Amino acid sequence: MAFDFKKEYKEFYLPRNTPQIVTVPRANYIAVRGHGDPNEEGGAYQRAIGVLYAVAYTLKMSEKAGRRIAGFYAYVVPPLEGFWWQDGTAGMDYAHKEAWRWISALRLPDFVTEQDVAWAVETASGKKKMDCSSAEFLTVDEGLCVQIMHCGAFDDEPATLAIVNEYLAQNGYADDVGPTRRHHEIYLSDARRVAPEKWRTVLRHPIRKA
Repeated sequence: MAFDFKKEYKEFYLPRNTPQIVTVPRANYIAVRGHGDPNEEGGAYQRAIGVLYAVAYTLKMSEKAGRRIAGFYAYVVPPLEGFWWQDGTAGMDYAHKEAWRWISALRLPDFVTEQDVAWAVETASGKKKMDCSSAEFLTVDEGLCVQIMHCGAFDDEPATLAIVNEYLAQNGYADDVGPTRRHHEIYLSDARRVAPEKWRTVLRHPIRKA
């Protein structure tokens, strides 16, 4: 049976709909950086997602392409994730999404190396006839965080984050989103096929002791 991150690491991918404190281990990703409104039709964010999945599935099927990766085992491509921020503000201004900056990412199994990703970028660019050079190997060490399952549209996230902030204040923690620690989202629903009120998104923020 193929390794599934959501099943093996439920504490990080399937949190409750109430805040919980977690220590997130270091993880490797394929990532594409950009800025602008993620809802722009055919915009940079949507193009980035296309690049990510092209590279991810090239890695997943690497053996058929003639590349043998040491320690390889069958796995399910994990859900899409995003790290978000906005210059000049600690939070996110949902009225000005054109000013958002983001790193769109897909988690990698530990056996995938930076060299494997470089191979997959080159291979996918040739086979898919698309420029995948924006994809990079990224390591993120989030450490101490708070997370919650948000149910509903993305524009309703501030109400869920208000619950998180109240929880932090009551338990001696403070939000630590900043220049190096980002607002983090994990998308468990296919927004193209599921109604917005049924979307499930993991919201995760770095924290520190108050």
